[in-house]
Amino acid sequence: MITVALAKGALLKDSVARFAAAGLDFSAVLDPDNRQLMVPSACGRARALLVRNGDVPVYVAYGQAQLGVVGYDVLREHQMPVAQLVDLGFGGCRMAVAVKASSGYQRATDLPPHCRVASKFTRCARDYFDAIDLPVELVHLTGSVELGPITGIAEAIVDLVATGRTLRDNGLVAIEDLFLTTARLVGHPLSLRLDQGDLRQIVEAMRSTTPVSKVTS
Repeated sequence: MITVALAKGALLKDSVARFAAAGLDFSAVLDPDNRQLMVPSACGRARALLVRNGDVPVYVAYGQAQLGVVGYDVLREHQMPVAQLVDLGFGGCRMAVAVKASSGYQRATDLPPHCRVASKFTRCARDYFDAIDLPVELVHLTGSVELGPITGIAEAIVDLVATGRTLRDNGLVAIEDLFLTTARLVGHPLSLRLDQGDLRQIVEAMRSTTPVSKVTS
């Protein structure tokens, strides 16, 4: 049986719709009364695991799921050994450096060396600041990183930005984009190599129903 890891939250509805177009009906996971974390598809030939976004590549990398849908930001941050198969094009947002609007900083390079930067995505942040040769102290937060500049624990943050409303409402502004992110279909490399055609059929069906994305890695 094919097992698919689906991320709870913002990506779930579109993920279910895309799999439905590929012939796998996981609509039961959208039932507000559903409390199951492992849900069979309507046809019975596959099942969905409902997990946190950050756990999707873990289940796929360890082979407990053959396929999964996860944000590109998570793939960049955790760097698990999974095969990136299709850019699904939904869930688009950007990873950005943001500061207090009153700070006067216009670019990331304006930040003072060795200042503190708060983020949930410390690997992405470290890679970025290393690339621009700016030494910073990273503060790992798991909650609302917008509080970093507000409370003074950090001079800047690195976080996902969609509409920018949360930043504006908290007196912050994005000054630099690291990369754009969308939902990606990922697969377990060994399962794909041993596939007898079932996985390939699903992947090709999802690829054929995905609009051409302008987002690049």
